Amino acid sequence: MSDAEAPLSARVRRLLEAAPEDRLPLTYQRLAEALALTPPRTIRRVALALEQLMREDAAAGRPFIAALVVSRQGEGLPRTGFFELAVELGRFPQDPARHAEAWREEFRRAVAGREGHNDQA
Repeated sequence: MSDAEAPLSARVRRLLEAAPEDRLPLTYQRLAEALALTPPRTIRRVALALEQLMREDAAAGRPFIAALVVSRQGEGLPRTGFFELAVELGRFPQDPARHAEAWREEFRRAVAGREGHNDQA
């Protein structure tokens, strides 16, 4: 199966695992562009793929690789759906005031846990 035929979530994981550390985090838009997605609903498709990866990572006890993707709007954090799912999966605290701190820690864990994360060494 070619990369173009692989499920979008698998393509997203491969791209995030291979991204140079100095390019992280990626925005949803940059990820969509890197995947060569075309409208309509490109960001929505990226978000759904990231949610799938979060479920897979939670089930496998891995850091959320989806933590490497942020919104270009606001404070450089993921979208609300990331935090809602992280809480639902039992990974983040219920208290929204603690979400940014939890995301920063998850981001560090995700960077450290990537296969080939020492590309910049």
